[in-house]
Amino acid sequence: MKLTTKILLGLVLGAVVGVSVQASGSETARNVVLAFEPLGNAFIRLISMVVVPLVVASLFVGTCAVGDIRRLGRIGSRSLLYFLVTTLIASSIGLGIAALVKPGASIDPEVRDSIAAEYQEGVDESAAAAVSVSLTEQLVEIIPRNPIGAAADMNLLPLIFATLVFGVAASTLEPSQREPLVAFFEGINGASGVVIHWVMKLAPYAVFVLIAGALARFGVELLRALLLYSLLIIVGELTHSFGVLMLLLRFARLKALAFLKAVADGPLMAFSTASSNAALPVSLEVAERNLGISKEVRSFVLPVGATLNMNGSALYKGLTVVFIAQVYGVPLGPMEYVTIILASTMAAVAGVGVPGSSLVTTLIVLGAIGMGPQAAAGIALVVGLDRFLDMFRTGVNVLGDLTAAAVVAKAEGEQLGV
Repeated sequence: MKLTTKILLGLVLGAVVGVSVQASGSETARNVVLAFEPLGNAFIRLISMVVVPLVVASLFVGTCAVGDIRRLGRIGSRSLLYFLVTTLIASSIGLGIAALVKPGASIDPEVRDSIAAEYQEGVDESAAAAVSVSLTEQLVEIIPRNPIGAAADMNLLPLIFATLVFGVAASTLEPSQREPLVAFFEGINGASGVVIHWVMKLAPYAVFVLIAGALARFGVELLRALLLYSLLIIVGELTHSFGVLMLLLRFARLKALAFLKAVADGPLMAFSTASSNAALPVSLEVAERNLGISKEVRSFVLPVGATLNMNGSALYKGLTVVFIAQVYGVPLGPMEYVTIILASTMAAVAGVGVPGSSLVTTLIVLGAIGMGPQAAAGIALVVGLDRFLDMFRTGVNVLGDLTAAAVVAKAEGEQLGV
């Protein structure tokens, strides 16, 4: 049985058990279900354990690659600009949908207050106070006095900033100095992917106990909110794919329908495996065979895009963080929305192309708006749906990479087959 099927089965069985226990009103049955919650919490801690090495290694390697790519001139600058703009747009779409529909606020106020109270214990007051500081102060705080201290405190935005600075600096070194550093962090990056792969094998059982426990406490109201949240994620990913990306193709004077037919194998591979790394060889092949993109463009845009161009992941993070904040009754203002957009864009880059990595880096965005102490509880609510939604966002990630390659190739004056 595939992992996706196991996780969905765990989700369904957990929902049935949780709702049944809550409906029965049996305190004994409720206590039995809640007794297994530490197993689910252990899974969340294992996921959280990978965050710092994953962020540092993937960003360092990606930034060093960008440093080399800058020497390619126009192709590099156009691609990086495309990656930045489309990822910002994607995170804005996710945030906008969540702010407009308010899936977390759709829960009955009494239930929502109960959920907030359940996870409010132990919230660090200084973290909550951080939300109220000015935008200028928040931007200054991104520069860390001690990157190692930031890593120890799981203060990830300063850690990202420090990693980017050192990555750019490393990219200017001589190859004899740079290559050992890159090889070291590539090894950590690969090991992080392996750990995530191992941890995800525990996901079906963790999903069962987490969902059963949450629904045993809060009942069907929470289940309805999770289903609405999932639907909004899918709608958002489709909107970005067939709205934003197809509009970019039109601006580049490319036929959107012909393009989709030509590249379909890449996004379909990404969708079925939930892995942009697994889809990369297929994307390179269709870019050459069906689109006629030059080796110079495709060999740069697609591999780097698999690391840096995460439209689907950014959209998922923006919507997920707002949803979790709404569930816990955390107020969000313009300053927090800007922070979510920027942090979602940065965190989307800080992942590896393996299933489950986006769930890990969502913790970065939750921490950026002062929800660090509640982050694990928030992730626990959505973890059961993550593997299913991962297929959609990974498909969008790969479609965005192929769109980028086509747009850049067209800007370079190449004649494409669509």
